[in-house]
Amino acid sequence: MKVVLQRVRTASVAVEGKVVGEIGAGYLLLVGLALGDDETTVRRLAADVAKARLMPDAQGKMGVNLRDAGADALAVSQFTLLADFTKGNRPSFNAAARPEVAQPLFDLFVRELSAHLGRPVPTGIFGADMAVSLVNDGPVTVVLT
Repeated sequence: MKVVLQRVRTASVAVEGKVVGEIGAGYLLLVGLALGDDETTVRRLAADVAKARLMPDAQGKMGVNLRDAGADALAVSQFTLLADFTKGNRPSFNAAARPEVAQPLFDLFVRELSAHLGRPVPTGIFGADMAVSLVNDGPVTVVLT
C-alpha cells in the first residue's frame, strides 16, 4: 500500500464534470493498494495519516496533525501508484490489488481515517476516471508505505 499525502490549501475531485468530493485546508491522499495488502496494513496507514504532524503550528512549523488543526482529508484511490517500469517503457500494474480486493480495503481506509478524525472523509469514486484539482501548500508531499 502506498499513500501519497499532499498538504493542500484546497482540493477537489470530479467525475464527469461533477465535483464528488472537496476539502479546504488539509491532506489530499492518493491511495494505491497492492497485492498482499490486508486490513492490518490499511488500519496502520490510516492511523499514520491521522497522526502525521504536517500542518503548521502557531510558528508556521510542521507540528500539528489534521484533527488538532481542524483540517480535512480527501482520499482518492489510485492504482497507478503501483506502476512498474522494470520491463520497459510501458508500465505493468501487476503489483496492484485487483478491484474486488482493493475497493473494500480502500473503503476500510476511509472509514478508519474518518474515525480517527471524528468526521467523514470525502472521496472520489472508486474505479472512475477522475479529475483531481489541488492547490499544494508548501509544497509538502510525503509517501507513506
